[in-house]
This record gives sequence, C-alpha cells and structure tokens, in this order.
Amino acid sequence: MISTLTKDCVQALMTSLTSEVMDVRFLNKMHDATTTLPTPSFMDNETICGEPILSYGHVEKVLIGGVLTLLTFLTVCGNLLVVISVCFVKKLKQPSNYLIVSLAVADLSVAVVVMPFVSITDLIGGQWIFGRVFCNVFIAMDVMCCTASIMTLCVISIDRYLGITKPLTYPVRQSGKCMAKIVLFVWLLSASITLPPLFGWAQNVNDDNVCLISQDLGYTIYSTAVAFYIPMSVMLIMYYRIYRVAKVSAAKHTIAGFPKAEDEESMNCVTAVLKLQREMEECVSFSHLLRNDRKNISIFKREQKAAATLGIVVGAFAVCWLPFFLLSTVRPFICGVQCSCVPLWVERTLLWLGYANSLINPLIYAFFNRDLRTTYHNLIRCRYRNINRKLSAASMHEALKLAERPNLVL
Repeated sequence: MISTLTKDCVQALMTSLTSEVMDVRFLNKMHDATTTLPTPSFMDNETICGEPILSYGHVEKVLIGGVLTLLTFLTVCGNLLVVISVCFVKKLKQPSNYLIVSLAVADLSVAVVVMPFVSITDLIGGQWIFGRVFCNVFIAMDVMCCTASIMTLCVISIDRYLGITKPLTYPVRQSGKCMAKIVLFVWLLSASITLPPLFGWAQNVNDDNVCLISQDLGYTIYSTAVAFYIPMSVMLIMYYRIYRVAKVSAAKHTIAGFPKAEDEESMNCVTAVLKLQREMEECVSFSHLLRNDRKNISIFKREQKAAATLGIVVGAFAVCWLPFFLLSTVRPFICGVQCSCVPLWVERTLLWLGYANSLINPLIYAFFNRDLRTTYHNLIRCRYRNINRKLSAASMHEALKLAERPNLVL
C-alpha cells in the first residue's frame, strides 16, 4: 500500500516537472522568435525611412547618369549665357534685367551646387555619402537657391505688370539702386527659410545614409508657403491682371479699327493713307494722328507680348514645381516627422522635375527677347566682337520699320 502511494507520488512529481520543462521550452522558443523578427524598415541600415534603396542595372545607370549630366550641363550653359549677355552687352544693362540676372544666378547655383550631389546620390541608390555636417549645408543651399529662383520669378511678374499698367511713371522709378535692393531682399528672404533647421527650430533628418529636410509640421507649412504657395498666388494674380489689360486693349483697338493680321483690307487701307501722308506733308494734324496710332499699336504689341511671356513662365513654373511642393506639404501628415514613407523614386522624379525649371527659364526669356536671342547666337558662334554695334543697328532698323509701317502684324 505504501509502495503504491509512493509510486503514485513519484509519477505525479515527474508529470509536473515535465510540464514545467515544456512550458519553459515553449517560452524560450517564443522569446527566440520574437528576437529574430525583422526590425522595422525605418531602423534597417539597408533602407531609407522605410523605402528600399534605388537599384539600377548597368544600362539603366548609364542612361540615367547621362540624362542627369546633360540636364546639369545645359542648365549651367543656359544661365551662364544670360549672365554674360546682360553683364557685357550695353543694351541689356537695364534695371529690369537685374531681375533676369538674379534669376540666372539662382538657377546657375542650383546647377553647380545642388544638382551634382543629387545626381551622385541617385546613381548610388539614394544613400547620402557626404556626411552629416555637409548634409545641413547642402539642404540650406538647395532651399535657398530654389527659393530665390521662385521668388525672383514672382518679382519679375510684378515688374512686368507695373511696366504695362504704368508705362510713364514706373520706368522713371525703376532705377538701378531700387532693383538692386529688391534683388537683395529676395535673397535675404530666401536665406531666412534655411535658418530654422540650422538654429534648432526644426532638425533635418540626418542619419548615416539619409539626408532629408526637416519634416516638422510647422516648419513645413512655413517653408512651403513662403517658398512656393505665396509666390505662385502672386504670379497668377499678376498674369490675370496683365491678361485683362491686354484683352481690354485688344477690344479698344478692334473698336477703333486698328489693323490686325487677318484684316488684309484694313492693312491696305492704312498703306494707302501712308502714301497720302507723304504727298500731303502740310497736313500736320493728320500726321500727328498717325503717329499716335503707331504709338498705340506699339503699346498694344508690348502688352500682348508681356501676357504671352508671363503666361508661359507661370505655366512652366507650375508644371515643374507644383507636384513637388504638394508632396512636400502632405508628406509629414502622412508619414510623420521622422522620415518619409513615399517611394524614393517618386520623390526623386518630382525633385528633378522642379530642377528642370532652372533649365527652362533662360530658354523662355531668350525666345521672347530678341536682343537676348541675338546675343546668345553670337556668343555660341564665338562672335564676341561688335555685338553691341550689331544690336544697335538691329534696333535702329526696327525703329525705321515701325516709323514707316504702322500696320505691323500683332
């Protein structure tokens, strides 16, 4: 009886010990499984804030590198031509062209200081390899140069609007000192956007392989508003007002019977009147009327040209920068302030689309400015001598044509 009880107790004790051992083994397995779970993607050294690094084949890397290099080279050449043209050609040394030079310098800075480092970073997969200290300097230069370019476009739109609506008083006030102060203000305001991350308000995301502008919500709203949304709104308002002025002027010319390109009979009529004017030189009042008509036609042509130029500038600006700034605005609200959860290839594509605006700007102004276009042509063909004389001769020829032919095609 005693032996039976002893045997039962031993069996019960062994069963209990076996159960405890099984529980311990189960807990150990659970602990091992927990410790071997993959770490969150934003903590993985082989990822950038949750997004795997960019990977290219050899052919893709060569093609992308060639495109980015070509884009950088053309941006440097185009904006350098603008700076050289305005600085060394007397006819182009006008106060209003100070803004064009400021725009070209900002775009040239983007091409020289920013684009090469972004190109290298993209070609090696999106990882930042230039260190934490230079990351802050790079972000500051990137933000300042791009913002200066955008704000200069905004000021140019205001300058064009005032030149159209106040043709008699504004050119008098448009002195070199005044334009220089405006340019200085633009660059100081652009630099002010780069200061908060440098002085502790909003820290940039700066890890070993990551270099990203601060995702702080307050700083994001402030920087995007000052750098893009406010200038964009001003440009749209200025373009709308110039468009209205040009439209009203066109309506007045139509009512007054001014010649248009499609009105061949009106053009012939004006030509006949001009012949009659030459035969009747004693008719002073009639001659004075025609001179006023020529002046009005010249003003109307300038208004139409300003509206077309500013419309293309605003359109190109919106296409290039609007997608990037929309992404920059919503990204902290979606991804948080620590990193970016947006696919890296999307961010890079929109960023380079914005950089492309620095290449487009000199092309637009060269297309609509005959003097700049002529200077480009001579500089590219290495015809440095007599550029000023050629431009003066071209201006004199144009003035003679306008004096003899008021029936210009608008």
